[in-house]
Amino acid sequence: MSGFRSVYGPARLCPNPDEEPQQWLEFMKELAHELGSKAVLIPSSDRYVTAIADHSEMLQDHFLVNPGIRIQGLLAEKQTQYRLAMEHGMPMPQTGMVDTREELLEFSGKLSYPCLIKPWHFREWEKFQADHPLFHQKIAIANSAQELAATYELARPITPSVIVQDIIQGPDQAKRVYLSCYDRAGKRIANAMFRELRCVPLGFGPASVSEPFPDAEADAVCDCFLKKIGYVGICEIEVKWDSRDGQVKLIEANPRLSGGGDAAPYAGVDLCWIHYLEMIGRPLEPISPTGRHFRHIVLRSEGTAIPEYMRAGLLSWKQLLNSYTPPLAFFDFDLRDWRNSLETLVVSIRSLMHALWNGSSKPKSS
Repeated sequence: MSGFRSVYGPARLCPNPDEEPQQWLEFMKELAHELGSKAVLIPSSDRYVTAIADHSEMLQDHFLVNPGIRIQGLLAEKQTQYRLAMEHGMPMPQTGMVDTREELLEFSGKLSYPCLIKPWHFREWEKFQADHPLFHQKIAIANSAQELAATYELARPITPSVIVQDIIQGPDQAKRVYLSCYDRAGKRIANAMFRELRCVPLGFGPASVSEPFPDAEADAVCDCFLKKIGYVGICEIEVKWDSRDGQVKLIEANPRLSGGGDAAPYAGVDLCWIHYLEMIGRPLEPISPTGRHFRHIVLRSEGTAIPEYMRAGLLSWKQLLNSYTPPLAFFDFDLRDWRNSLETLVVSIRSLMHALWNGSSKPKSS
């Protein structure tokens, strides 16, 4: 079955491994037969990291599977990711993993407010009805212990087990995106670092605009953590400098290709290609960024981010124009791939108009 179209290669639409695991496995077997030789599996979504980790023994008969897929599977779920971070000394904000209302109430006194509450994986809140307050949300913010308890009650029917966490204080520009690849011996063979300029949602989401930004301390913290857990493959780690104590702390790790990771090739570090070469046995020397400056932009996210930042007083028209000063690199816009680029423009404009309309329709406080 055809998936999205691209000039860069054929695509297939596979069954959802969360909902139809056996059908997904059969699809993968048929795909391997169609390809005729063992291809390298490189996931770009958490659901496929989890699926490959869960079925790695079967998949190894048909594909070249990352030997570090077990650790990748642990990082793909927030609960096991944070436990690994705690066990191996990765700096984190105050974090609690609770399974009951009683545990939540007991831990709530340790948190600073406002705080976060989130599921083990955001896909879980996609199971709510469309009119539910938590539907399709990655996180919820609670301004008090009472509000935290009320939000937990909303989440409990689908996710009785949740994560509650302090918010790392500071502007979005204090966020760093560490991009890397490690070989099967655990040696780092590629790395790059970026600074977020805007993100969606404001303060918490992935970058809509970022730029190369050397940060030796953040680099060392992330590299040390991945080496301690014996990581193999591509990984993105989002961290942030906490303005309260001056410490860089974990936001989340993404053990796969990511939207932010798309920026690395423009910095001279083609993570996907490097990982592929390592997987097929090519010897590689470590690769570092070229030092080229540019801005990496996700247009679909910018359609939502720009109005949010302007309403918050964090972005002027002059600053917006400056952020689009060349050289630019785009995640989702490429004139050669005009079909996808046209869709990106349509979605971005719709998102922008929707965000502007929602902002203008909100009642103003007197």
